[in-house]
Order: sequence, then C-alpha cells, then structure tokens
Amino acid sequence: MSEGVKCDEGMTMLNMKKMKTMMSAKRVMTVMMIMLGSILTVAQSKTTDQRMQQDLEVAENILGTLLRQELGRRNFFPVEVKGNYVPGYGVTFRLPLGSGLNRIMIGGYESMPATVNISPGGYSYSYSREEERRGAEESRANAEESRADAEVKRERNQVIAKTARAPKAARIEDDSTAAVAQKRFMDVSKSFLADYGDVISGLKADERIVITNRGEDFDGDFEMMWINGRESKRNQMSVEAKRSDIEQLKQGKISRTDFMGRLKVVNTQTVESLDPDLEVLASMFARLYREDLSKTYYVQGNLNYERLKDFGVMYYMKVYSSIEGDNNQFAMPTLAMRDVPQAERDKKVKELYPKFESELKENIVDYGRTLRTLKDEEQLVFTVRLTKCEACGIPASIELSIKSSALKDYSSGKATKEATLAKINVKKTGVQ
Repeated sequence: MSEGVKCDEGMTMLNMKKMKTMMSAKRVMTVMMIMLGSILTVAQSKTTDQRMQQDLEVAENILGTLLRQELGRRNFFPVEVKGNYVPGYGVTFRLPLGSGLNRIMIGGYESMPATVNISPGGYSYSYSREEERRGAEESRANAEESRADAEVKRERNQVIAKTARAPKAARIEDDSTAAVAQKRFMDVSKSFLADYGDVISGLKADERIVITNRGEDFDGDFEMMWINGRESKRNQMSVEAKRSDIEQLKQGKISRTDFMGRLKVVNTQTVESLDPDLEVLASMFARLYREDLSKTYYVQGNLNYERLKDFGVMYYMKVYSSIEGDNNQFAMPTLAMRDVPQAERDKKVKELYPKFESELKENIVDYGRTLRTLKDEEQLVFTVRLTKCEACGIPASIELSIKSSALKDYSSGKATKEATLAKINVKKTGVQ
C-alpha cells in the first residue's frame, strides 16, 4: 500500500474521530439544553403558582371587604371567602351564606332574634331572648286559662285565630328576607367582577371567575336559612364572568352595561319535594360504592342530594380508601388489605384514582338514565370529595355533570355509550 493511500486513510480516520467528538458534544449540548429547559419550566410553573395563590388571597380579601361594607357599621360579623383555581376552568369563590349572615345582610345584628357569640373557634347563636319571650307568653296563657268567664274565652279564640294566620305571615317575611339577602349578594358579586376581576392576572382568556353561595357539604347537614325559628328554602346563587369579557371591559371595548349583560347568573331555589327516582338513584350509588362492591374508594352511609329548581339535581359523595389502625397501619377494605404502611397506602390510593373516575363516569351513564324527573336541559351532577392523601397529586374534590337530554338519548338508543361518556364534564378542584 502506497504512502498516499495510508495518508488518506489516516486523514479519514482522524475526520471520523472529529465527527464523533463533535456529535458527542452536540448530544451533550442537546441534553443540557433539555435539562435547562425543564428546570426553567419547573421554576416558571412554580412562580406562576405562587403568583396565582397571591392573587387569590388578595381577591378573597377584596371580596370580603366589599361584603363587610355592604353590612355597614356591623362589619365585625365573620365573613369567610374561599377561592380556588382549577387550570382550564378558572377560579371559584365560595361564600356560603348562613342564616346569621342572611339576617344581618338585611337588618343587621340588632335585628337578629339571637345573641351572636364570637370566639377564636368560630361563632354560635343563643336564642335566650326568644325563649324568654315564649316562656312569658306561656305563663300569660296559663293565667288566662284559669279564668272561666266568656271574655277570656273570646280573647283566647282571637289568639288561636291569630296563631293560625302566623305561618303565612312568617312565610312572607322569610321570602322578603331571602330576596333582600340574595340581591345584596348579587350586587356585591357583580361589582367585584367588574371592578376587581382583573386582579387575578394569571387567568387565560377562556377561563372564568365564579362567585357562588354554595358551600361543599358532604355529610348531609345542609345549611338552611333559619328565620324567626322557621326553616326556609335555600337559594343556590352564582355569578360568572369570562376572563375575556373582563379584559374587554378594562380596555374600554365594552361598556359596564354590556359587561353586566354578559354575566352568567344562576339563582335557583332548592326544591323540598322528594321524587322517587331521585331517591332510588341515591340508593343505587350508596350500594355500588359500599365496601363489598367497590374495587376503588367507598362511601359510608347514604348519599345526600339537592333538587335545584330549573337546574337539576346535585348528589354529594364523600369517599374513603382506608381505615387507620395502630402504629400508622391501614386497612383497605375494597382491596382486602390489612396492616398496610402509610407509604404503600398512599401509593395504592394514587393508583386507584384513575379507575375510580372512569368507573364513576360509567355508573353515571348506566344508572343515571333511569331518572325521569329531570327536564332535557337540566343536569345530573355528582360532587365528590375524595379520600385524603397528602402529596399524592390527586384532586381534593371533583364534580361530574351531564345534561339529562344526553342520558335520555343513550337510554333510547340514539347515542352510543362512548358518545355519552364524552359529554360528561369533569371539574377538578384542589390538588392533594
């Protein structure tokens, strides 16, 4: 072999080594760029989350301040506003209006037939004045009954007639009280959205801000309005604004009147009558998610629900995954597992979540189609508070909803199960 050929071969080998070195360097550079990008993305995401939490706390304070101003000088009454952001959906502010706040919103502290006891642990009511008044009336009635003349009998009959008319008068007062409280809630909510909705800067254009008086109650003790010792119907209220509409208002592209017209307002009253098909569906799900049938999470006791006028029905589920025993060991009934350590228990809980959500959707479609009470445009809603699992990355609660018309189409064969499942809207709240 000539020297020229050897030289060419040497140069070729040298060039190949250089190319390999350059390729290796490029690979390293690419990997480093990817790693750097990931670090920056995580850091940016963390910063965004922190800013969102900061904006939420500021917005909660603003909304609470507006409500206290609405109460006037009696702003010492505790007002708690809770906000939560769900990516892809938006922010929901919850302000459960209890009986005391409803009463104060129309007449103030002095108008309440009770004493408000405020302590670090919360507040309570004592109806001692009302009880004293009733006791005095009973004493007078007993004294009158001891007289056997006609005049006393006549007066007594008048009292009876007046008492017979009292429920109607009380209902009128209840309706008036509720109407005023609801109007003030709506006014404050609309003002907040128009004047301060842009405080939450991290929202996307297609996301929204919702202010609602609906709390999250999964234990069956639904908070009702009590006025003059009587239970009144509860109104579910919410006011919703799109982020894009808030931006257009701030930029002067739409007027305040136009903005108010674009708000989505829901003001629906709970229905007291019980429908058999709603009761049956509640019992179905209570049975489906008992420990012996469920293969994921389970419920304890019955399911509670609320029939909302012109909206639909909302079922409340609180699901569990395990029972804590001694020495931080857990039993998981649906998996027939005992003495499970905390770490393994949390791992199992996390693994079960996707299956739980998928099966819940299927059960809603399969059994929800039995409902006959709902109108086509009304909704079947399941609000579920999930089992506790810190740092597991699963939601704190989820809300699944579907229109009655979709369930009816599936029941009649007009739609497939897959198509019906796709119409279920899932809203996740909080991250554990």
